[in-house]
Amino acid sequence: MSVADELLIANEDFARNFKLGKLSVRPKRHVAVLACMDSRILFEHCLGLHPGDAHMIRNAGGIATEDALRSLIVSHHLLDTQEFIIINHTDCGLLKVQEYELRAQLTRKMGTIASEPAHFHAFDDLETNVRQQIQRVKSHPWIPKHIPVRGFVYDVKTGKLREVE
Repeated sequence: MSVADELLIANEDFARNFKLGKLSVRPKRHVAVLACMDSRILFEHCLGLHPGDAHMIRNAGGIATEDALRSLIVSHHLLDTQEFIIINHTDCGLLKVQEYELRAQLTRKMGTIASEPAHFHAFDDLETNVRQQIQRVKSHPWIPKHIPVRGFVYDVKTGKLREVE
């Protein structure tokens, strides 16, 4: 049985007891969180969030990519979020990876060059990366200047968040 089949069976149990169908499309806490896709981290739990509280946008590295920015813009302008949080974490898979080395490795492994993705957004310093993501979000012309954008580093060993100033 494939993992997808196992997940479909688990969904049957979930759907049998489903009680969240009346939640609003607008997040109750008016916040959107941009974070890494790392499977070890349940950001909803570490932030004390419940279903319907926040928009969760996740990608490799918690990077303010074009698509993440698109989601934040929709979150604010169409769904009334009023605050953005960006979270990177220790022991990230993109930390200490060199962009050109990763691209060369994939080209060798797959036997072909690819134009997309144009960037993997690898980085070697967590705090610098968080600051860069904050700046990308704050500087976008469709994100109002009054929207707070705060950044944090999550420690995978302790579960603690530390704000990046």
